[in-house]
Amino acid sequence: MSVTAEAVRQLRERTGAGMMECKKALVTTAGDLDAAAELMRKQGLAKADKKAARVAAEGVIVVERSTDGRAAAMVELNCETDFVAREHDFRNFAADLARLTLAGRLVDVQALLAAELAAGESVDERRRALVAKIGENISVRRTVVLETSGVLGAYVHGTRIGALVALEGGSASLAHDLAMHVAASNPRYISAAQVPPEVVAKEREILGEQAAKEGKSPEIIAKMIEGRLRKSLNEIVLLGQPFVKDPEQTVEKLLKNAGATVLRVERFEVGAGIEKKQSDFVAEVMAQVSAAGGR
Repeated sequence: MSVTAEAVRQLRERTGAGMMECKKALVTTAGDLDAAAELMRKQGLAKADKKAARVAAEGVIVVERSTDGRAAAMVELNCETDFVAREHDFRNFAADLARLTLAGRLVDVQALLAAELAAGESVDERRRALVAKIGENISVRRTVVLETSGVLGAYVHGTRIGALVALEGGSASLAHDLAMHVAASNPRYISAAQVPPEVVAKEREILGEQAAKEGKSPEIIAKMIEGRLRKSLNEIVLLGQPFVKDPEQTVEKLLKNAGATVLRVERFEVGAGIEKKQSDFVAEVMAQVSAAGGR
C-alpha cells in the first residue's frame, strides 16, 4: 500500500527510529500509526535485548539537587562509546533519570527502571527505545540519593566523575570544595576508623615483609611498620588526605578549623570497576588483510 510522507514523519517523531524502518512498519500495519508504533516498540525491544550483553563502560554522571539544597541524586548512565555519551538524546535521558531519582528517592536501579516518565512510558521502555534508535547498549548502572539537615555539597567534573558530601556544620562553599576534593582524590573511607580490619591487616602484612628486608632490629621494624601504616591509611581516608586546594593542611584540619564534620560521602566515576574489552586495532586490521590474502 501507499504510505504518506506525513505518516512517516509522525511515526518518526513518536518512535525516534529511521525513515525506512517507519515506512516498513506502516506498510505492515496498513497505515495504522498506533499499530505501527507498537510494532516498532516490539522490534526495538528485540534489538535492545540483543545488545544487552555488550560492554557499556562509557557514559555520564548526572547530579540533580533539590531546590532547598538539602538533597541530591546522582546517576550513572552507561553506553558503549564516548561518542554516544555526548549525544543529545542520551544526555537528556540521563538528566531525566536524575530528576526522577531525586523526586522518588529511588536508590534501587530496578525501581528506577520501573518508574514512569511521561505518558505512561517507563524508564526501561525509554531506555530500550533509545537503544533501538542509537544502536548501542545503554544501561542504568547505579543511583544514590543523599539527604541531610546540614550542608550538602555536589560537584561534577566534566561528565565523568561526580561527588556528593554531607556535612554537619560548615558552609556551602566548604561542602562544595570537599565534593571537589572527593572527586579528585577518591578517598575510599571517611576516617581510619572506618577501614575494615582485614584491609588494615593485609596492609600491615605487606609493610612487615618490606621492613623485614631492611635489616633493622625487631623493635625498630615494629615502629617502622606502624608509621608507614598510618601514612598508607591517610592516603585512602578522606580526613588524612592533603586538601586539594591547600596541600599544606589535611582535610581533618580543615574541618576542625571550620567546626564541621563529614557525615557521608558518595563518589561515582564512569565505568569504574567495569572490565573493558581491550582490542588491538592494528592487529585486527592485519588479521583481516591476511585473511583476505588467503582467499
